[in-house]
Amino acid sequence: MPEVLVSDIHQLTELQIAILRVLWDRGQATVAEICEGLKPERGLALTTVATLLSRLEKRGVVSHETRARQFVYQALVTEADVRHSMVRELTEQLFDGNITALLTHLLSEREISAGDLERVKAMLEAARSGKEKPPHAR
Repeated sequence: MPEVLVSDIHQLTELQIAILRVLWDRGQATVAEICEGLKPERGLALTTVATLLSRLEKRGVVSHETRARQFVYQALVTEADVRHSMVRELTEQLFDGNITALLTHLLSEREISAGDLERVKAMLEAARSGKEKPPHAR
């Protein structure tokens, strides 16, 4: 299994992430199954999805095996890997690596529910107390 470079993950397009979401949800899927999974949002041709999968495979983000003359794809990166890489890159590019500036922006740009605010407080407290992994919301 090829090692995926962090730079290969954070440069994913919205459509590539949508394809990965289908694979994350299903575990494995053919091109036709991925097209079907994308159908509610987008009507893409099989050839378009196959081309995108081929590019993702060259980058080491997905792999395939052949079953009954069909390619069956699976993701080689997790959703958490992609989220981590993309947020790190966003923080570096837009906030000069300043996490406080990122958090300030997030907190000021949207209305935050009381429940979300409590989860943020719990995550901060967990980080402050040195717990291994703070709780997080999806």
